Amino acid sequence: MARLLADVEACQGYGNCITGAPDVYDIDDDGKVVLLRTEIADEDRPRVQEAARSCPVDALGIED
Repeated sequence: MARLLADVEACQGYGNCITGAPDVYDIDDDGKVVLLRTEIADEDRPRVQEAARSCPVDALGIED
């Protein structure tokens, strides 16, 4: 399983990640990313990785 990473300080609240993976990412009341899960199964990785790549400030990542 891969582990999800989020740089809350870098997050600007664009919400692109939610569009691609609403079951994994959310935005809190302060406009910062919240990880709904910290690990993802291999079969979910392509979709979640694409959602992470959609972040315009590179606040999201996936680590093996």
